[in-house]
Amino acid sequence: MAEDFGITLPSNWKQRFFTIWTGQAISLIGSGLVQFAIVWYLTQKTGSATILATATLVAMLPQVVAGPLIGALVDRWNRRIIMMAADSAIAGVTLIVAVLFATGNIQVWHIYVAMLLRSLGGAFHWPAMSASTSLMVPKEHLSRIAGMNDTLQGVVSIITPPISAFLLMLLPIEGILLIDVFTALVAVAPLFFISIPLPPRIQAAEAGQAVKTSVWQDFVAGLRYVAAWPALLVILIMATMLNFLFNPAFSLLPLLVSNHFKGGAVEYGLMESVIGIGIVIGGITLSVWGGFKRRIVTAMSGLIGMGIGILMIGFAPANMYWLALAGIGLVGIMNPLANGPLRAIFQGSVAPEMQGRVFGLISSLAALMSPLGLLIAGPVSDALGIQLWFVAAGILSVASGAVMFFVPLVMNVEQDRRVIEAAAPAGIATAAAEAE
Repeated sequence: MAEDFGITLPSNWKQRFFTIWTGQAISLIGSGLVQFAIVWYLTQKTGSATILATATLVAMLPQVVAGPLIGALVDRWNRRIIMMAADSAIAGVTLIVAVLFATGNIQVWHIYVAMLLRSLGGAFHWPAMSASTSLMVPKEHLSRIAGMNDTLQGVVSIITPPISAFLLMLLPIEGILLIDVFTALVAVAPLFFISIPLPPRIQAAEAGQAVKTSVWQDFVAGLRYVAAWPALLVILIMATMLNFLFNPAFSLLPLLVSNHFKGGAVEYGLMESVIGIGIVIGGITLSVWGGFKRRIVTAMSGLIGMGIGILMIGFAPANMYWLALAGIGLVGIMNPLANGPLRAIFQGSVAPEMQGRVFGLISSLAALMSPLGLLIAGPVSDALGIQLWFVAAGILSVASGAVMFFVPLVMNVEQDRRVIEAAAPAGIATAAAEAE
């Protein structure tokens, strides 16, 4: 038996957690197949960059607009039920779209609505799964689980495009959509039989002993919780700034390949494959090694490594495409080493009652930075060159990682988990104190 956050974990926690994790992994592959098929359909059907951009924006809206509020709901409700409802709703929406394709009634606006609803389901699912992980896995293994998740993401990014393209030659698009419906049901099935520990607040609520608060009060409490924890606030601000530069940089990668390196689809595809392979290598490394004893050391080291890789891309001359290829491979390897330990820190340090809100806030800020960054990156890159954006992202990444080593507030984030009681209403402050 192990105990975390005052919750005793059973000796068979691995069997329980990985049964759920495997179902979620299979569902993720199905979602990747659908994403590729839908984007390719819109490309072939319309040939419109505006439609593709609109589809991307629609998929971002739930996370940008409702992420923190959804997090507040995740912290109020049973997370196992949330995951079951979210996956089932996504499967239902996909099934409806498959019927529309099969009957020849599909319209572009149908796809927009479906993408919005699927994204809304994902906006509930991700914080619920992330917050549940910390209640099912001992703290000392959270970094390894984060590494496995990054490995899975890398594998999915590598295998789903060619598999989906191959399936499109054999099946109509509704056939691929039905595959996603099946994989979603595979993810839901284990949740009928395996329980997920409830945070103390939800236990108290189900027993009728909790102090009743509104969703808005919970939302505000989440913001105050983060604001009252300086180290957590600094890390979130740093991550937001990095996303502001990172996301547009990699969105501009096709133009860098074609305009600067004078490459084509093969060269661009090779870079995408190399970063995916790098993420798999980095994820496996983290899952086996687990990182340094202090997770924040692993995260900041990975951040510096990512910055070096991005600088290699930014400074690569037009005749040294191989240098950019090596750089993006380094970015891929270092990405899990930077992000995985940070997620593990949040899962292992943030009070269980607050994790939905914190993860919702992280998701919202990350999604918000992408369109804002692109809005600025386009004109800046047109005027000063695409490489400048990569150089700026690399410098900020290296500087942020290096400077944080000299900020005790951040380096001691795992040891300093004190939360000001005034940051939360009655019932939440107590739970935060239990995380000491």
